[in-house]
Amino acid sequence: MSPSLLLLLCCLIACSAPAAALAAASSSGQPAAPQTPSPRVRVTGIVVDMATGRPIAGAHLTAGIETATTTADGRFAMDAPAGTVTLVVSATGYHPSTTVVNASEPRTVDLEFALAADTGYAERLDVVATAPTSSPTAEAVRPVDVLRTPGALDNVFRTLQTLPGVMAADELGSRLAVRGGTPDQNLTMMDGVEVHDPFRLFGLASAFNPETIQKFELATGGFSVKYGDRLASLLVVENRDGRSGRVGGTAALSATDGNVVVEGGLPGGARGSWLATARRTYYDLVAERFIDQGLPGFQDVQTRGQWLPTGRSRITVFGLRSRQGASVTLDEEKVTGSFRDDTANDLGWTRLELPLGRNGTSQSTFGWSRTHARFGFGLAIDSGNLRSNSPSDDNPPLLESAFDYGLRLDDRSFRQDLGWVVGAHALDAGFDVHALTTRLRFAFTGDPNPIAANGSSIQGGAGLPDLLLSTPDSARGSVWLQDTWHAHPNVTLQAGVRLDRSSITRRTTLSPRATASWVGGLGTTVTAATGLYTQSPGYEKLANSDYMLDLTHPEAGRLSSERAWLTSVAVEQRLPRGFTLKAEAYLRRLDDLLIGRLEPEHERLARVSQYDFPSDLLQDVPSAPTITVVPTNSGAGRAHGFDVMVSRTTGARLSGWASYTWGRAIREAYGREYPFEYDRRHAVTAVGALQLTPRWSIGTTARLASGFPYTAPRGVRVVGSADRGDIDLDGNTTELVPRRDAAGLLVYGPDLGTVADLRNARLPVFARVDVRVTWRPRGTAGRWEVYAEALNLLNRRNASGLDPRLEHDPASDRPRVVEEPIGSIPLLPTLGVRFRF
Repeated sequence: MSPSLLLLLCCLIACSAPAAALAAASSSGQPAAPQTPSPRVRVTGIVVDMATGRPIAGAHLTAGIETATTTADGRFAMDAPAGTVTLVVSATGYHPSTTVVNASEPRTVDLEFALAADTGYAERLDVVATAPTSSPTAEAVRPVDVLRTPGALDNVFRTLQTLPGVMAADELGSRLAVRGGTPDQNLTMMDGVEVHDPFRLFGLASAFNPETIQKFELATGGFSVKYGDRLASLLVVENRDGRSGRVGGTAALSATDGNVVVEGGLPGGARGSWLATARRTYYDLVAERFIDQGLPGFQDVQTRGQWLPTGRSRITVFGLRSRQGASVTLDEEKVTGSFRDDTANDLGWTRLELPLGRNGTSQSTFGWSRTHARFGFGLAIDSGNLRSNSPSDDNPPLLESAFDYGLRLDDRSFRQDLGWVVGAHALDAGFDVHALTTRLRFAFTGDPNPIAANGSSIQGGAGLPDLLLSTPDSARGSVWLQDTWHAHPNVTLQAGVRLDRSSITRRTTLSPRATASWVGGLGTTVTAATGLYTQSPGYEKLANSDYMLDLTHPEAGRLSSERAWLTSVAVEQRLPRGFTLKAEAYLRRLDDLLIGRLEPEHERLARVSQYDFPSDLLQDVPSAPTITVVPTNSGAGRAHGFDVMVSRTTGARLSGWASYTWGRAIREAYGREYPFEYDRRHAVTAVGALQLTPRWSIGTTARLASGFPYTAPRGVRVVGSADRGDIDLDGNTTELVPRRDAAGLLVYGPDLGTVADLRNARLPVFARVDVRVTWRPRGTAGRWEVYAEALNLLNRRNASGLDPRLEHDPASDRPRVVEEPIGSIPLLPTLGVRFRF
């Protein structure tokens, strides 16, 4: 649909209701008689979860033509005509409830509604536009949507990539780039505990099993002062409680793994429940019967239990153990060597929830997490990036390198949340502390990656040291205070302040934030937010970065926290037939960004002096300063843009969402301005599901987006090779001499220029269509679900990058560069099955 046609449709919908009312009035031919106001009843109360007793934010209440929506603490207030009133309460993920209120005279009625969770199979895809807990403009995604979105592979991060303003850092992985932010600037919180490694299988899967999650909520337009130490986004993950009563569960087999969930109530009639789940990849077990290789795989076990000793107190315990490994030996025509992975992730927490008088709550969370990762390879590759200009390529030069990465990260944390409701004010206060033990070992030897333009690139940049050992033990903490004031039935104001301190920076940062929301009578909501966000240095963030920095380097000096000022405005309009239209604009200014320092002059001269090239090849020596791993707070940037999304969240046969995003992100570093690596100007996404029959449904995800910036080579240059004493016979074996192939011809590689050439071109347009067909033998009420899915249905060769390969140029004495797309998913069919018991 064209933009002009969409705008016309919205105008027709908006104008149809008043036009009909005007026509009805004029047809009577009589002026309307004045009406005497009827007596009113003030209806107030709270909406809670029947199983847990927790307040439900964003529940919708209707009484005739009157409507209301519950606030973050589950409270509501509305006026209704006196007499017999039918009140309907609904909330996404719950069965609706209907109550008849009989008030014969004007008075105030206080009610409590307990809604039962709807755990059956969903027939549609929903983006839930309820009142979020982390930000007024956050998007809440139901776990069932993660299981149903075509192309998501049961991975929440792949589902989030279909939302406006959210981009995949690469097509194969799960890292997100949000509105001018980098993947290390995203915070993931699970039940109030920070998750440092939320990915499995290098991003193909996530750490979260949607079968055990109550809600995913992503804030891209700013989040409250209760969360911090990140600049770009916040993902809040809430685990669900186990079902009370008899034991039940689900079993599923997806493209990446199989999992089983078992749950039930506590024994002996105690109030509470338990839940246990296990996941494991299965293809590696099958492959091991035929090949002697340890293919990449993972397994995890998760448990959760809750006990309610009284009606308003709760004790919850959670534990997660995950292991990931691989051991592969390669002996192919173009690559030989080995690859290994040994990663352990453990997470546990205990939470105590207590009442503070009648209107207050206390939540204390003790958390512990451990990530021990060891990853490495030693490879000799015919990459196509190195060659002479010989017409024959029978014995190509190999790219030989060895890489070993080890990270140990232990985080012991405590978080205290306090909340009170005082009249029209909801007050939140709290603090958290983290004690982190970090051990980083990074070793890289051999040829640098010829296509890594940034010297500090984790993918083998030329500025990486042979060995980096860093063991910073650090602590960080924060304290916050926030007031949410329901100043008017239609107006909510929120203001807060947050203090953060890190032992690495030895500084305290102050972050004020504020939001304002207005709810109109015709389904219109306007929200504005502004605030300061900070991020302290730490390897728990850099583990998801594209670059390596040595935070304990003796020349690093005293580092500061990165900062981002954010302002956003969002307008949401409910439309007829269950449609919702939402538009949001944002402006973000960043400073004190951590980047790798350029080589100082003495280091540049020392590096260049290693090259023993003849005078006619001196122009091939990379003499410009290289980006190093020494960190400095000299980066800055800005980002601005807008997005529009239309969604349909009713139970209609056709449901889903579609969005358009325009954005621009600029970085300021090394004396110049250049596009941010994830600067994407245009992106269009559509996710839809069509219920063909009670048993059959079909869904699709379609994406079209402009390409990311990248650094295109400006030509080729002669590459250097270590002199082993058999080349120029000068006795110096510490120098670099021109590399030659077996025939004695000079070997060339791509010339990516200097920092002045960073991100000087753009990748091709990205386009992908994923399709899914689902069959439920007994409909949505049945126990079985079988689905078939095709990723990249059109088999388009998208480009996460362009590989500069060299080929013979008969018109020159040097080879020429030909760029080939890399990093794309081919046409990939998958099957899956789910069973409830």
